[in-house]
Amino acid sequence: MADAAPMTGPLAPFAAAGSTNVRNLCLRILTVLALVFALQWAQSFLIPLVFGIFIAYTLNPLVAWLERIRIPRLAGTCIVMATLLLGLGQVAYSLRGEFQSIVERLPAASHQLARSMASIQARTQGQASTIQKMQAAANEIQTAAGQAAGVRPDPKRQASPAPPSFQLSEWLWTSSMGAMLFLGQAVMVIFLVFFLLLSGDTFKRKLVKLTGPSLANKKIAVNILFDINTSIQSYMFMLLVTNALLAVLMWVVFRLIGLENAGAWAVASGFLHIIPYFGPLLIAVTTGLTAFMQFESFSMMLLVSASTLVIATLVGTFVTTWMIGRIAKMNAAAVFIGLLFWGWLWGVWGMLLGIPIIVIVKVIAKHVDRMHAVAELLGD
Repeated sequence: MADAAPMTGPLAPFAAAGSTNVRNLCLRILTVLALVFALQWAQSFLIPLVFGIFIAYTLNPLVAWLERIRIPRLAGTCIVMATLLLGLGQVAYSLRGEFQSIVERLPAASHQLARSMASIQARTQGQASTIQKMQAAANEIQTAAGQAAGVRPDPKRQASPAPPSFQLSEWLWTSSMGAMLFLGQAVMVIFLVFFLLLSGDTFKRKLVKLTGPSLANKKIAVNILFDINTSIQSYMFMLLVTNALLAVLMWVVFRLIGLENAGAWAVASGFLHIIPYFGPLLIAVTTGLTAFMQFESFSMMLLVSASTLVIATLVGTFVTTWMIGRIAKMNAAAVFIGLLFWGWLWGVWGMLLGIPIIVIVKVIAKHVDRMHAVAELLGD
């Protein structure tokens, strides 16, 4: 079969332009897929790196202020890092008794929860649920269809295998390995923050120099770095204010209700609230189960869960939303879709880092002409 002759005439330029556009679109799609795969593959390296950069951006104004009052940058970096680590250590030391009490009560709490579930199952025994009725009807239909087709049921296939038993040793080994990995990454982040603070604006100057000799490109790079610096510092300050406010309110409410280890649960709630949308739900579930195990009452469980949700909603609606609107002016739907993407890509860490990464993407897109469509999608 002969090859098709190339198109000639007045429509030839349009056909060539169409094939070029399709080729460019395919290349862009392949580039995006390769980038997503690279982000997924290198997450063990990128997550501590991004955490360290964000923390360094947050602490850099303190080091710069110490440098302005004639304290050398090395000494100022050591002072800031030591103050941060000592403060976190003091909080952990003051609440060590409450956290230890929570850990020691875990076996008894699990047995208590198992007894409660067994009693609920005993009260409802003999009353088939809707799902059980549907399953029984499906089994009868499958048996009748097999008999009509002349197929005898195989008793070996009908017998479902016993579920694997819970291995405590494997769970402890997995948990200990996860804790060791977390501690190792935390140490890496601490050293990375120290060296980034010590270097100051060295990397920023190098990035500006890499843009080339054009003065316009250098100006755009300086504006992008300045906006990223301002946005990340404002966002991290917002997180500090909102999470501290939520922890204080949680502590007051837990003390009024009489929940044991109120301080530890308040601090844990403040940390979990960093995760947008899903953090408050996790807080409500964990504190509700704790209240049920302590008071053995569903009404107290609902009271504690509802209280945590109300506080998280008030803080998130009136404080976090207002501050994020003033900081980044982003579209809420686009932010939520971005959180779903980063949560799918990096799990919990992606949900923690999702909003700062989206803020950086929006800042860069605002200054780059070819990315104005992205800035428009992310804007409010």
